[in-house]
Amino acid sequence: MLPDSGSEARFSSLFDVIRRRRSVRRFEKGRTVARGTLERIAEAARWAPTGANTQCFDLVIVDDPEMRDRVLEVFLRQSNRLIAHVKGFPAVKKTYLANTVAILIVLGDPRWKASFPNATDSEWEDEYRANNENILLASIGAVIQNVQLAVTACGLTSAWLSGGGEATTNRELAELLGYPDSLVAYGTIPIGYPEKDVTYRWRRPLAQIVHWNRYDPARYRPDGLIAHYVAKLRPFAMYRGDEDMEAWDDIDEKTGEWREAYTGPTPNPSGRIE
Repeated sequence: MLPDSGSEARFSSLFDVIRRRRSVRRFEKGRTVARGTLERIAEAARWAPTGANTQCFDLVIVDDPEMRDRVLEVFLRQSNRLIAHVKGFPAVKKTYLANTVAILIVLGDPRWKASFPNATDSEWEDEYRANNENILLASIGAVIQNVQLAVTACGLTSAWLSGGGEATTNRELAELLGYPDSLVAYGTIPIGYPEKDVTYRWRRPLAQIVHWNRYDPARYRPDGLIAHYVAKLRPFAMYRGDEDMEAWDDIDEKTGEWREAYTGPTPNPSGRIE
């Protein structure tokens, strides 16, 4: 049965927003945005699905330029720690935060894990405790996704900074913004107007991602591919503006023996799992 024209139009509009969502780190200077727009973005976050409908998050929206600059100082220190202690990661200086119209911080509240399935038998406590952490993080991820899609739909752009979740950064943010230490800044989302047109980022082929009715081991990405990505490809895959890696002029140089594994439907043709 074919979808009706109304559902087709809704999907087309949604998919356009999904594809245009980008993590952008170059914003136009001197722009502002109405609080009404920021409230619309927050309303989208309010409708995110959360485990047990706990709505286990709060949003701190920083739109005061002075407070924004103080948040920037926290993330400049975080960036310096990353460069010093996580060598090899393609970190980006956080100075671009100065050009945002607002910074939205998604605070997760781990206390709400009490509402998720908790074991009544001691032998199952570890298993359910671990999965409750998964539920919390999946809930916060849904909030962040809603925020970023709403930002895009409002003609703005954003990024997702995870550094606020680091214990040191979270303590500094909590002291600055006044939230309890028990909350965690899992997502920091700078919002602004893109300095230039935003291009797409590389995406795996759909045929490599989808498994029909049963997991296909030929689509399993082997350890060697992951090691190559981390050591060689990561900074290019993160920041280059081509959806299709085959469009890269230097694809052979960058992918080496793993070209087919990155661009084809079966990164593990033998089907063997290490």
